[in-house]
Order: sequence, then structure tokens, then C-alpha cells
Amino acid sequence: MACLLEAPLRISVLSEVTATSRHYVDRLFDPDPQKVLQGVIDMKNAVIGNNKQKANLIVLGAVPRLLYLLQQSTSSPELRTECAVVLGSLAMGTENNIKSLVDCHIIPALLQGLLCPDLTFIEACLRCLRTVFISPVTPVQLLYTDPTVIPHLMSLLSRSQRTQEYITQIFSHCCKTPEHQTVLYNHGAIQNIAPLLISPSYKVRMQALKCFSVLAYENTQVSMTLVNVLVDGEQLSQVFVRMMQRDRPIEMQLTAAKCLTYMCRAGAIRTDDNCIVLKTLPCLVRMCSKERLLEERVEGAETLAYLMEPDVELQRIASVTDHLVAMLADYFKYPSSVSAITDIKRLDHDLKHAHELRQAAFKLYASLGANDEDIRKKITETENMMDRIVSGLSESSIKVRLAAVRCLHSLSRSVQQLRTSFHDHAVWKPLMKLLQNAPDEVLVMASSTLCNLLLEFSPSKEPILESGVIELLCSLTQSDSPALRVNGIWALMNMAFQADQKVKVEIVRALGTEQLFRLLSDPDPNVLMKTLGLLRNLLSTRPHIDQIMSSHGKQIMQAVTLILEGEHSVEVKEQTLCILANIADGNTAKELIMTNDDMLQKIKYYMGHSNVKLQLAATFCVSNLIWNEEDGEGDAMTGSQERQDKLREMGFVDILHKLTQASDPNLCDRAKTAMQQYLA
Repeated sequence: MACLLEAPLRISVLSEVTATSRHYVDRLFDPDPQKVLQGVIDMKNAVIGNNKQKANLIVLGAVPRLLYLLQQSTSSPELRTECAVVLGSLAMGTENNIKSLVDCHIIPALLQGLLCPDLTFIEACLRCLRTVFISPVTPVQLLYTDPTVIPHLMSLLSRSQRTQEYITQIFSHCCKTPEHQTVLYNHGAIQNIAPLLISPSYKVRMQALKCFSVLAYENTQVSMTLVNVLVDGEQLSQVFVRMMQRDRPIEMQLTAAKCLTYMCRAGAIRTDDNCIVLKTLPCLVRMCSKERLLEERVEGAETLAYLMEPDVELQRIASVTDHLVAMLADYFKYPSSVSAITDIKRLDHDLKHAHELRQAAFKLYASLGANDEDIRKKITETENMMDRIVSGLSESSIKVRLAAVRCLHSLSRSVQQLRTSFHDHAVWKPLMKLLQNAPDEVLVMASSTLCNLLLEFSPSKEPILESGVIELLCSLTQSDSPALRVNGIWALMNMAFQADQKVKVEIVRALGTEQLFRLLSDPDPNVLMKTLGLLRNLLSTRPHIDQIMSSHGKQIMQAVTLILEGEHSVEVKEQTLCILANIADGNTAKELIMTNDDMLQKIKYYMGHSNVKLQLAATFCVSNLIWNEEDGEGDAMTGSQERQDKLREMGFVDILHKLTQASDPNLCDRAKTAMQQYLA
């Protein structure tokens, strides 16, 4: 019997909770419009700041009824406005509330409401739409479904300061893709929003500024247009500069700096322009100081990293501004147990978000150290920096891991760091661990770093080799992502450079000839170039050349033929001819060329090519074929004599003779060296 008592008990608790809410909903159905209006007003007062009450009313079906009343032309303007206000209040609750409202088709109903002439009602609808759209659970695409909506919103901008504030806020939250930027741009967003930057209302100025930051992000068309916009006779960039002054609110300084950063990165403002060097960069460095709030420090560092990423001069300036490198070290110590934060809520928030600071610091260090050796040295010498990167590689937050590996990649471009701090801290170990199972974006960065750690002068190369990395790299070459295929093959190429025969044999075995030849016909030119580089490194030193060609010669010659006959760039063909020159350097391998008349004709063709690089590489092949200092075998001289005779018959000597008169000094010297072989 106990089981049967369970259900009634639960129902009675629920009915107690909802009984107080039910009468609010019941009153919405009263035949007297005046009582309905009073019911909506009472409901508005009941839900303010009461999430439980909001949830109850949604469960009891208040939303469809409110939307019905809002859409009825027979409802009074006051009733329709109060309905929009209550719906806005319900939207202020939890994410589940928003989902329920969106599922009830609140967005089309409110957008329809904007066609009404009553300004108070329009403002209430816009306020509610703003609340719904700023929630992360609302699909922003709903703003763009009906093509008449954006132009209508643009036309409402002039109605009041409130419409300006809400509409610009909706735009800045719903502009997520290049397509969205284009739609807003084409409907006159720039001309309509620019005058709002000098509005008497701070909220309007701020939302307009945010709008420009999302419109300009990675968008050349928007950025180029913004440069030429005048606001009250003043250039827009100067308006942004004024908004970055120290006496302006931090939020405004930071957003204005973002606008100028995005315009600069999109190519609309030069990196050496005073508004970037003297205003934007120092403003962003200021945002990184201890005095700023956590989110301001995060945004400041990330924006600064983005601003100077491609520009070495900005990196140098930033590195000596306000002790930035040392200032970033504080990002790892925050909030400390002796933090000056007295607000408990704030402390709790910052403890939960401290990982964002670490992520931002790694990103900024990566950007600072992208090109300059002295800056990299400065970074690695910052207190416990390498230890911090190593622990960052195994943090639970994927974003921190990605930023840490980006930082490591940036520092790994330094020969000195590879030989010193990278070796001292054995960074290859956590890096290898990271490569085992990570999302693609982390894998791309980690494998790029590994490529640098496998360079011949890196002390990490040996231990990495011993850790069984070859299989892992071969599996990367089979990825769907071109970037991962490039990195896998690039790392193998670095590994094969001047490697022992044992390592080379292991690479060929693990990769498999099928995969190797598949990579040689890869649609991505970078993959093809790196695969040719790998092949060139495998086919170096005579015993290695002869061994590999004796087991895979036929397929390699086939691949070389296909590439030389195909539509490929000069770089690809030059690399292929260099491989052929390496084969020609083998003792037994060169016979694979000498017995292949078709291949000899191809070499001859490239010796007369219009591109000097290809002529040089082809002449190098011939030079190796006729070379007569072989391994002291009795028939060495006869072998080279036979080859020389065959090549003379095919007209190679005449071409070499012509090339000794070439205008390019390298080509001329190469041809003369080859001719001397004939005279020797």
C-alpha cells in the first residue's frame, strides 16, 4: 500500500505550488477586457525577480495566452504592451524559460508586433526581443528568416533612444557569421548606426560601438567602408580614438580598441598608423594590468594578441610597453588566497573563471613570441614559464590546452629554445600525451610543434623517436583534415632528414607504399610538397638510395613520371627533379633512369625549360648520371662510359654545351661541371 501513497503526496505538493499561480492564468481568460488587463498587471508584479513564479506560469500555459492577447487587434494598446512586458520578464528567468518562449513562437509574434504604430508597444516588443536574443540558447537565425525584418528594424532606429538601444543590441548579438555581416551591411547598417556614436545616451553609444566591432571582425568590405565614414564631420577612426581615452568607461575603451584592431587586421588601417601604435596598442596593454577586472584582462589580452599576430614591429613595441611580459605572469597567480577582492560573489566568479586568464596569457605570449628571438628568450626566462606551459598542456579546459600548445609552438620556432628550455623541461612528453586523443584544432597545433621538435638540431628528436612516434604520425597522414595530413608528413620528412637506415626503413614500413603514393596524388599542394620532401630525404646517401629503389623503384619512378607530366607548380616539379637527381646518385638505382628512355627525354625537356630552377635541377640529374667516380668497382669506368655515350647520342652534350653560355651563373657552372665529366 505504501507505493500507492507516493503519487498522491507528490501531486498535492505540486498543486500547492501551482494553486497560487493558477488564478493569475485563469484571469487571462476573463470575458471582461478590463479584468484581463488588471490580471496581466498583477502577473507582471508577481513575476518580477521571482524565478519560481515565472517557471510555474510557463508550466501552466500562460505564454500562449499572453501571445494570443498580444496579437489580437481587438486588444487595447495598453493590454498588448503589458503582455509584452510580462513576456519580457519571463524571458529574464532561466535558459529553460527562454527555450519555452521560443518554442511557443514568441519571436515571430513580437516581430509582427513591430508593425504596430504605437511606440510604447514597439519599445516593449523590442525590449523583450532583446532579452530573448541575447540568450545563448536562442537560434539567431530566427532574426533573418523573414527578409523584411532587418530593413524594418533599420527604419525603427530613428523612433526613440530606446529603439536605438534595443535594436543595436539585437544586431550585435545576432551578427555571428560573414553572411549576417553582409545582410546588415547591405541594409545600410553603417550609415544608420554611425550617427548613434554621438548620441546623448551612453547606452546607445555603447551598443552602436559593439555593433561596429562585430560588423568589422574579419570583414574587409565593412572595414574599408568604416575608414571613410564621417560622423558629424569627424572621421570614424578618430571617434573611436576619442572613445579610448583614459577618462572613458573601461567597457567603451575596450570596445573602441576592438573596432580599430579589427579594421587594422582587415587591412583598412596600416599597422604603423599612429591610431594603432600610439593609441590602440597602449590602450589594450592597459587592459592587462592587475587593476582591471578578470573579464577586462581576458578581453584585453586576447584582442592585443589578435592585433599584433602578423606584425613583428607591433610585437616588439608591445614587448617593451609597461613591462607587459612580466605583467602577464600575474595571470597565472590570480585570484590568490590573499586576493584583495572583498566581494565574496566576485571572488567565487573569478575562481570559476581563472582558467580564462591563463588561456588569454598563453595566447598573448604566443603572439608576442611569433617572430622575434629576443622576445622568446624574455618569455621563457619569465618565472616558471616553461613549467606553466607544461601544466597548461594537461589542464581540463580544452581552450587552455589549445592556447598552451599555441604558445609552445610559437616558442618552438627558436633554435636556441629547442636546444635549451625545451630540452631541460622535456616538453615532448606532455606534447606526445596530448597527441593521443585530442580534437582536431589541438592536434593541428600540437603536430606543428612536434614538426619543430623533430628538426635535426633538436635534442628532443632522439627521445621522441624512441617513444614510437612513427605510427602516430603515419595515422595523421590518413586524416580528412589537410592541415593534419601536412603536419604528419612534414614531421616524417624532418625525421627522415640525415636519419639512420633503420629509421628510414621503419618510416617506409609504417607508412606503407600504398599510402605514400596516395599522398603523392593528394589534391592539397602542401601535402604533395611535403611528401616529395619526405621522399627526397629517404633517398639520400647511396646505400639508402639503392636499397629503397631496389624494393620500391618501379612505383617511385611511376609517381615521378606522373608528377612531371601533370599540371603542377614549378616548386613541385623542381622538388620532383631533385628526387630524380638523388636516384641518379645511387650506384644501382641510376640504371632505373638510364634504362627508361621516356624519363631521359623528360630530363632533356626540362634542361631546355624556360624556368631556371627546373633547368638547374634537370642538369643536376644529368651530372649525377655521367659521374664516373663510383665505388671502385672494376667496371665503374665502363659503366659511366656507356652512360656518357648513350646520353651523347640522345643530344644531352649539345644541350650542356649551350647551357655553359647561360646567363644564370649557377646554371652555367652546373653545365660546365657536367661537361668536365665528359672530358675527364
